Amino acid sequence: MKKEISKFKIYEESVQSPRWQVEYLPQFHTWLVGTKPTAMREDFSGTGLISCEWVKLSKKNRAVGLDLDLETLKYANEVNRAALNSSEQKRVTFLKQDVMKPTKEKFDWIGAYNFSFYTFHERKQLLKYFKAVHKSLKSKGTFFLELSGGEGFKETTQEMKRFTIPGLGKFQSIWQQHQYDPISSLNHYSIHFKLPNGKWINDAFTYHWRIWEIREVREILEEAGFKKTVVLWENADEDADEYLPQEQGDYRRDWLAYVVGVKSGS
Repeated sequence: MKKEISKFKIYEESVQSPRWQVEYLPQFHTWLVGTKPTAMREDFSGTGLISCEWVKLSKKNRAVGLDLDLETLKYANEVNRAALNSSEQKRVTFLKQDVMKPTKEKFDWIGAYNFSFYTFHERKQLLKYFKAVHKSLKSKGTFFLELSGGEGFKETTQEMKRFTIPGLGKFQSIWQQHQYDPISSLNHYSIHFKLPNGKWINDAFTYHWRIWEIREVREILEEAGFKKTVVLWENADEDADEYLPQEQGDYRRDWLAYVVGVKSGS
């Protein structure tokens, strides 16, 4: 009997780019505060792939992943953490913990990737989260938030992608955007997967997000106590993923960006 293919594995292969995030983004931390980060916290960590990639980069690196979903935390521990060597396993921890509560441990950098903080629909919720992150950072800490937006991110549409997972076969994914509500700024999103045997996993992942704009995120970060914010805007002219610090962005129907909160002023 063939082992069932996990939807988490398919998600990781079709959506995430953890190696890029742990190699590229810390360079901005060093540029902003002048030190190299070692202690990282991954909020809404899911399967914890980013945390695992971080500890693989250096024997000095440590990671903590926070999530509330027991199924994904189980996968993080039994699959991704289990695949690390013994030294790496000691330096990564996954906790069932609400990101709204500050952690006792202080971190060099904290990240909320794949638009995960869009799960907060109200401004007061987002402010509370940002304050909790601020308290969880070291004095020269940084906070990375991944955002997406533009009219293309709000329109009702579907996007199909084909990809191959070595050893498992050819897959398809469909990213579905439902009807956006311009009054509440809320929208539903879904990911569906087609397996090599032709079967579909419909609504493998579903999201109910508020689409936060860059300006309001920066304002709330400042209100939460961050001394400085920087926008890393995607360079559309490059084939490879590249983000540059900018204070003005060119208009696009779809855009990707990171907003970085710096705890201490430069």
